[in-house]
Amino acid sequence: MGLASSAAATASGPSSLVGQVAAVSNTQASAAPLFAQEVDRSKAFVSMMMDAGVIVPTPKDPGGGYTHEQHKQNYKAIYLGGQLFQLTGEQKYADYVRELLLAYATLYPTLGEHPARKNSQGSGRIFWQVLNDAMWMVHSIQGYQAIRSSLSKADRKDIDDNLFRKAAAFLSTGSAVTFSKIHNHATWATAGVGMTGYVLGDRELVDIALLGLDKSGETGFLRQSELLFSPDGYYTEGPYYQRFALKPFVVFAGAIEKNDPARQIFEHRDGILLKALRTTIQLTYDGYFFPFNDAIRDKSLNTDELYHGVAIAYRKTRDPALLSIANWQGRTVLSDDGKLVAADLAAGKAVPFPFQSLLLSDGPDGDQGAVAILRKGDSTSGQALVAKNSSQGMGHGHFDKLSWQYYDNGHEIVSDYGAARFLNIEAKQGGRYLPENESWAKQTIAHNTLVVDEKSHLDGDAKAADKIAPEQLYFSDEAGSQISSAKMSGAYPGVEFTRTLALLELDGLSQPLVADIMRVEGEGRHQYDMPLHYNGHIMRVGFDIQSNVAGRPILGSDNGYQHIWVDAKGKPSDAEKAFVTWIKDDRFYTSRWIPQAGSEAILAESGANDPNFNLRREPMIIQRIKAERGVVFASVLEAHGRYDGAAERTTASDSQIKSIRHERSGGSDLLLIETLAGAKSLLAISYNSDPEKTHTASIGGTQVSWRGFATHIKLTEAAQ
Repeated sequence: MGLASSAAATASGPSSLVGQVAAVSNTQASAAPLFAQEVDRSKAFVSMMMDAGVIVPTPKDPGGGYTHEQHKQNYKAIYLGGQLFQLTGEQKYADYVRELLLAYATLYPTLGEHPARKNSQGSGRIFWQVLNDAMWMVHSIQGYQAIRSSLSKADRKDIDDNLFRKAAAFLSTGSAVTFSKIHNHATWATAGVGMTGYVLGDRELVDIALLGLDKSGETGFLRQSELLFSPDGYYTEGPYYQRFALKPFVVFAGAIEKNDPARQIFEHRDGILLKALRTTIQLTYDGYFFPFNDAIRDKSLNTDELYHGVAIAYRKTRDPALLSIANWQGRTVLSDDGKLVAADLAAGKAVPFPFQSLLLSDGPDGDQGAVAILRKGDSTSGQALVAKNSSQGMGHGHFDKLSWQYYDNGHEIVSDYGAARFLNIEAKQGGRYLPENESWAKQTIAHNTLVVDEKSHLDGDAKAADKIAPEQLYFSDEAGSQISSAKMSGAYPGVEFTRTLALLELDGLSQPLVADIMRVEGEGRHQYDMPLHYNGHIMRVGFDIQSNVAGRPILGSDNGYQHIWVDAKGKPSDAEKAFVTWIKDDRFYTSRWIPQAGSEAILAESGANDPNFNLRREPMIIQRIKAERGVVFASVLEAHGRYDGAAERTTASDSQIKSIRHERSGGSDLLLIETLAGAKSLLAISYNSDPEKTHTASIGGTQVSWRGFATHIKLTEAAQ
């Protein structure tokens, strides 16, 4: 039966939710194989659950434990069982979902605070934290709506009153602090309560979900959509949590659209929810999310939230580029939206998704920094330079202002650690964030940005960090000369730093080159550290080093430094020798920098002071200098050559850059790059935003002029 024509609307109430599916014939299934595969997959899972019987244990375990995982499996079975009942009409699915829900209706009124609760987070009833209870609700209410009209009046009343009304009360007034946050936990909670309100015909639940407990509109689902996303659709907690929050946003929005069409929810705030879906996809490389903030690094577009998001967005927009994402996922959802995606994909309507260079503003008004993405080539094997110039990202944020990452040849080359957490693995503190998330992963030294006096930005104070953000100064996606520049003030008393990152195409080089100029203005004497976390195995070090072969000292005692083993130290004296080359997969990479008088280079690895083996062992290079005033860190990252293991052949394993040179001319920074083949290129930065103003400068006896903030000038071509 169709979504809008469900008998539930007349039997008990008014509602329909987005996650329902009409019956499909065998002919339709064969014409949409992706959907047919989803049906088969769902049938296999629900059949497995049915064979095991109704198992609704008393909650006991944290994430990853037996009871936690069983309740997760149960809400998945409730949801899918309901959809299969609507799709096939087979009573066995409705009977199984009914038995599960009746068991929960018996258990739920007996539950108090979860025994594995953590004091710093809201306790759930079924799960250790209230967030998971809200996730249970979002899934289960959809499965319940699908079978509700088939139940007796007594069963409906039992499930309505003893389960869903009580659960809705707990998630809202019973968890008022969480429910009233502007945060992804509240998004899940308001979605669960609001969808329950639609199914039970309870307008009060709908209104508090949309407008907050006091119905003022200062909190609630609508306010979250206004404050958590920037005008460009960037979610302030970063891509990992954007992916996670997207499902309750779009699924509840689908329910609102069906039940309150006058709200025009998908047009709200200039179509922010659909914009956010596209932005979420843009925040990936090879399908994996950029691991900003508290991110689990193995999360990709192959996730339940994005299956739903892509399907709902495609129904609304008919954007054929979304079909190519569904094709990459190889999955869809068991709903009419999923059926449409599968049918149009099978009909050959997909076009490639337009991954592109773009600037994504942060903050509800777009004035809290930004994320700059500079791309060359495709999103699977091409290049992506990501400048993280965004706001703190609330409690899940890291202290990493003006950090960056780089992707090439299908790999993350300049890396971000993400979160210190093993999600839902009970052996690792029940899958919760580990202590090392605070002592290492959030600390500035764990990222690719400036550290002053071995302290993290804002002294590691999240509340202070939430009050300030970087200023994005400039962005250009001009082919061959893509540039981003941003400034940070307030991370350290008396210190301001400005970073310009560029993705440049140089004559004679097969791959783009990354140029990086970090200008630091400081008052008084400070120690400045510039870490580079890379992914690969060292092939060559250009300068003399003293290696710690008998035992590795630890770099420091706090703020993440206590987790760093020192492998070697050296003092490169000139730019020709200040480089490290490593290999990743079949490509070589050279980081080359301009050493300053008195500076040293530290080759190191994470993992010290880690008795429980909670940290990954990952390499880094740290430039260190102590200076009375400011300093400039100028460097380039070059991809070159190839190693063919099958043919046992190596080409261009050494850097193709002859030299780099930095000069300050007037108020401008100049970085001159020369290749072995003789090509010379100049990155010139005036820091003046007037696009019509002409600037002149000289470097190495060469006079140059340009207009605007920054430019890339090819001074000579490579020798043929």
